[in-house]
Amino acid sequence: MSSVPKKTDVILIGAGVMSATLGALLKELAPEWEIKVFEKLASAGEESSNEWNNAGTGHAALCELNYTTEKPDGSIDISKAVNINEQFQLSRQFWSFLVEKGLIRSPRDFIMPIPHMSWVTGEKDVSFLSKRFKALSLNPLFQGMEYSEDPQQLKEWIPLMMQDRDVNEPLAATKIDSGTDVNFGALTRLLFDYLKTKNVEVQYRHSIKDIKRSGSGPWKVKVQNLDNGVVEHHEAKFVFIGAGGASLPLLQKTGIPESKHIGGFPVSGLFMVCKNPEIAERHHAKVYGKAKLGAPPMSVPHLDTRYIDGKKSLLFGPFAGFTPKFLKTGSNMDLIGSVKPNNLFTMLAAGAKEMSLTKYLIQQLMLSNDQRMNEVREFIPDAKNEDWSVVTAGQRVQVIKDTPDGKGTLQFGTEVVSAADGSVAALLGASPGASVAVHVMLDVLRKCFPQRMPDWEPKIKEMIPSYGTKLSDNPELFKQLHEATARSLGLSGEEALQR
Repeated sequence: MSSVPKKTDVILIGAGVMSATLGALLKELAPEWEIKVFEKLASAGEESSNEWNNAGTGHAALCELNYTTEKPDGSIDISKAVNINEQFQLSRQFWSFLVEKGLIRSPRDFIMPIPHMSWVTGEKDVSFLSKRFKALSLNPLFQGMEYSEDPQQLKEWIPLMMQDRDVNEPLAATKIDSGTDVNFGALTRLLFDYLKTKNVEVQYRHSIKDIKRSGSGPWKVKVQNLDNGVVEHHEAKFVFIGAGGASLPLLQKTGIPESKHIGGFPVSGLFMVCKNPEIAERHHAKVYGKAKLGAPPMSVPHLDTRYIDGKKSLLFGPFAGFTPKFLKTGSNMDLIGSVKPNNLFTMLAAGAKEMSLTKYLIQQLMLSNDQRMNEVREFIPDAKNEDWSVVTAGQRVQVIKDTPDGKGTLQFGTEVVSAADGSVAALLGASPGASVAVHVMLDVLRKCFPQRMPDWEPKIKEMIPSYGTKLSDNPELFKQLHEATARSLGLSGEEALQR
């Protein structure tokens, strides 16, 4: 055991897209800082960021119906959709900066243009989609979105979904061509390749055993090398916990007041993957439907064109599942181990309030392959069992906390928890997650380094030109930046066609 602590400026825990993004931002803003990364697995981007463990949607609220809600008066609240789109634009701009500066390789390795579509059936949902389209169309961020109830038009947009479909029932879809498919696993690996060129030390197969400190001194991080069992001691002024599902247990080890009264509820997911390349070729879009009545937001069904390892794939899902593990590679004791005296009543309150979610998860767990295929057929009427197989997606840990809405409220989204002095921060939660990583990491910088932000702001604006500006209020700037990032990232015109 090495008891002499190794000192550094910043420790990043977890080699996923969040740590990669924060590391890349810090290396541009404070290049002199020494950064170390510790990852339990053998390589970067293997858990939540991995391309098979998330939907790969560049979440910009172009197609996700759960980001717009119908108010009691029948009008549509688009505020969340606008907010998420604004956040995604920051990611586009930062990725574009990295590509333009030659800091990461060809954008085709991690991002592809793909239409984003919303799809509904039935009179009530068609009415909702029509109102949603009209509300979004008034906002500059959603320019270019089309709407149709015409079966002939829909056959052109989604031939696979319209094949053998009963067109006597009301059908409708919206389509916008500026959507993207993002391989977050590839992006994570590219960012870590860049960080290594900046002398960032990345230690794989290293597990965090403890995080603590005395008074206002540096954080002491106890790390075990999983290959030889050696325990090392490291010290850092700032620690970021970006370990996916493992973030909550690690945050609890810090003992900071902000870590109290927070729980986590793990949800796993399954996707159906099309094994027949001829069928995959007949679909070219990410098509999001509406969650069934009583189902949680994470369960929105979608039929996705994906680009993984240079190949076009077709996935349908997600089907929810339950395991007490907080990571795919976690332990069956994760959930029980996360229950502490300070969050016990928060967790119990959530259990009482979320009976409908529990019932939904039990129903999902009991689905047979034939029943899952019946759900696929709601999107592809002539889908055949032999053309599809099941893959297990990543684990998500939904945050449970006490809010003004009551004790033990289940949160859907991404959340940063940081110490009052900004010396440690953790990322909790799930979707839109990776898509808005740049916005979330800028939030970490604001919370943890407020005194440095005035000096950093010019550089941030160089990397992310719309920083501090609402693009929805500046249509000309949005148009200019959207076109520029599309060119840099190969998402428009000749660049896209060359792919």
